[in-house]
Amino acid sequence: MKNEDWQEILKIVVPILKSGGFGVFPTDTLYGVVGMALNKKTVEEIYHVRKREPGKPFIVLISSLNDLKKFGIILNTKQKKVLSRIWPGKVSVVLECENRKMEYLHRGKYAIAFRLPADLNLCALLKKTGPLVAPSANLAGKEPATTYLEAKKYFAKRLDFYVDGGKLKSKPSTLISVDMNGNIDVLRQGAVRIAKKP
Repeated sequence: MKNEDWQEILKIVVPILKSGGFGVFPTDTLYGVVGMALNKKTVEEIYHVRKREPGKPFIVLISSLNDLKKFGIILNTKQKKVLSRIWPGKVSVVLECENRKMEYLHRGKYAIAFRLPADLNLCALLKKTGPLVAPSANLAGKEPATTYLEAKKYFAKRLDFYVDGGKLKSKPSTLISVDMNGNIDVLRQGAVRIAKKP
């Protein structure tokens, strides 16, 4: 798809997201149901529509390390060093989040997984909207949609938009945690293979 076409798509999608809407957008791994991470009502509605277990947190997409401050997360030098080696890319990183206001995101686990993607179209969206939740575009327990039409079969008119990014077939993101000492724990090997010390 041409860059001009993406600009037109963003002109439609960004206002919907900023007003609390949500829909299907191609991410750097799979199609995701994207919505504003800092809008509690939107996040709860996505849980409801996807029939997601209420205790399972969503991954949050960000466009820069500075976005983490919006969640009350301040990185130390060791953590920043590790993340600068890993991001941008298909790696989601679990970071401690003690902020009680973010309970609707961390679901009582006091930790949230973040990803800074390399995909240019997705980054363009994130820079305009701010952080987005982006669970895969499927109902809980079902296979992730590989096209926007497959996503439409799951959700029909319950979402506000569907963006066609072609066929997407990727492993989910690799999931790791990074503690205050910069130590890595690999929780799920996915699209990118991560060693303990990247």
